[in-house]
Amino acid sequence: MTDEKKLVDEREQQPTAAANGSTKPEADSTAGLPENLAAAYRQLLNEKKELFDRLVRKQAELENVRKRVEREKEDFLQHATMGLIRALLPTLDALERGLKHREDNVPEKFCAGMELIHHELLEVLKRAGLSPVESEGKAFDPHVHQAVETVETDKFEDQSVVEELQRGYRLKQKLLRPAIVKVAVTPSKQGQRSEEDEDATGK
Repeated sequence: MTDEKKLVDEREQQPTAAANGSTKPEADSTAGLPENLAAAYRQLLNEKKELFDRLVRKQAELENVRKRVEREKEDFLQHATMGLIRALLPTLDALERGLKHREDNVPEKFCAGMELIHHELLEVLKRAGLSPVESEGKAFDPHVHQAVETVETDKFEDQSVVEELQRGYRLKQKLLRPAIVKVAVTPSKQGQRSEEDEDATGK
């Protein structure tokens, strides 16, 4: 009988202990919460927005830095290429003059070799972005042409290029060297009248 009484007493005490223990977690779960949940939520949203804006600005700054570095790198390479090609232009001019003014006593094989060297050099420079400036027969353009002489003639339109003395070149979209040219001008009416008067007097 004593053992049965002990079991009954233990069963009666267990619900009380469970009830006492169940209230403790509820009190612990609400202990760390702020008093004004709405204000705390708004503060968290503002902090999140601020952090996101800072992240977007940093990404934009990094992108701008990357573009600037790429642009500076391209400018450096173009400047270095420009200096090298400009130094090679006199050699190209000399080859073209030699091919243009051939002498009869020069062997044909020698001229063929010069043509091959000129062609290969020009192809290499073209692959680097070099292109000639169009001149003869074109309208004079002070941005790409340098006039050293004017020629009065009726065979060409006024202010058109009569002859190219030195070829001009562009490197990609930038002018590397202007073309040196002769420019046509329409004969003046005063000069025509003088010639007519001379003809009339001579008759």
